[in-house]
Amino acid sequence: MRKACALCDDKKCYEGKDCTEENIALKTKDMYKGKNYEIMKTACHIEAEYYMKKTRLEELVLFSKKMNYKRLGMAFCIGLENEAKIIHKILAKEFEVHSVCCKVCGINKDDYGLQKLHGEGFEAACDPIGQANVLNNEQTELNIILGLCIGHDILFTKHSEAPVTTLAVKDRVLTHNPLGAVYSNYYLEKKFSIGKSGTSSEG
Repeated sequence: MRKACALCDDKKCYEGKDCTEENIALKTKDMYKGKNYEIMKTACHIEAEYYMKKTRLEELVLFSKKMNYKRLGMAFCIGLENEAKIIHKILAKEFEVHSVCCKVCGINKDDYGLQKLHGEGFEAACDPIGQANVLNNEQTELNIILGLCIGHDILFTKHSEAPVTTLAVKDRVLTHNPLGAVYSNYYLEKKFSIGKSGTSSEG
């Protein structure tokens, strides 16, 4: 059965109702053990203690300290190198930080037959698997994504041995704020044919 929680107006799960038909709750309960439980416990602590009080960057620091992480990794896009430098310095006040640029290893797009952005000549490809391997070698305990391209973030997460959290999502049009498209009537109506209420504006 296809789930469409996003289209549900009741959200009775918020009141404790289990709407699943596959005993997901029972299966899931047994999975909140060990590291999974520690992450869940710490996440709930951060939410309860700092709700509407801390920025996501501050929450990242608090979460990492509560989890007793010592070594953090950051995989960033070269387009956000200035932001990455600032964040690296902030995190380095509390942790050992290893940051890796998306162009690490200087891979030639021609070697993989990849489409180029700037036409002829050498063009370095992003290397999310290389970023993951670098941080795996450093034995980081938590890896942070900062503005990796769509798809590259997927590959990085897949190949990272440490848990991964995203601090910023790349959106070149909306200054790295993808939800801006949801908050904009222009994008909803002109680009996606969706009205303000979330209903289709077609026909």
